[in-house]
Amino acid sequence: MAAAQGQFSDHPDHSNGADATDSAEGNAVPRVFSQAVDALRAARLRPEIEVDPARPPQRLAPHAYALEAAVVDGEDDLADGRLVLLHDPAGHDAWQGTFRMVTLVRAELEPEMAADPLLPEVCWSWLTGALEARGLSYGEPSGTVTRAGSHYFGGLSDRRPATQIEIRASWTPREGHGGVPDSGAHLAAWCDLLCQVAGLPPMPAGPADAVTGVVSLPQRRGPQHR
Repeated sequence: MAAAQGQFSDHPDHSNGADATDSAEGNAVPRVFSQAVDALRAARLRPEIEVDPARPPQRLAPHAYALEAAVVDGEDDLADGRLVLLHDPAGHDAWQGTFRMVTLVRAELEPEMAADPLLPEVCWSWLTGALEARGLSYGEPSGTVTRAGSHYFGGLSDRRPATQIEIRASWTPREGHGGVPDSGAHLAAWCDLLCQVAGLPPMPAGPADAVTGVVSLPQRRGPQHR
């Protein structure tokens, strides 16, 4: 299994020098944020998941860390997504906390699955179910589930119609000991969602992460080439 990687940005004017550590760029960041980032970097993920660094957003919060991931089958991506950890030491009214997880997940669907009128509700329940299956406490969830269809014409008319599902969501991970959320477990839950959307069966569950009643999307017809 691969360890997660990524990049983080920070704005030192928002940090507290009495409770800070130096980032790789030499700027001070809060220790709780550094610990949450370390937990993300140390997370052990399924072998089908490849993680790459991503440029974090600069304006959503004083401190941010980002990564991109794909569920890979050979040279094909079955699903992909982006996960961002935000931190505002002063707290945020909309978050009801000082940390926030923000995500985007995408995958192509079989036409039969794409036509299911309950698909958006099912996909949203997969996100909340992935968090709850790992015993994670979270608050203020919000997001959208979008279906986008493509029909091909002219020189592309030999292609079958395609439908993509896109999940955009955010939630507040509850802070644990010392004000640090269990960010590694939140990443693992997010990867569970990514694999589920890709159509992979769940990993054999151990006592600490049993998942029951999981139904995945059928593996999509034509995975995108990398």
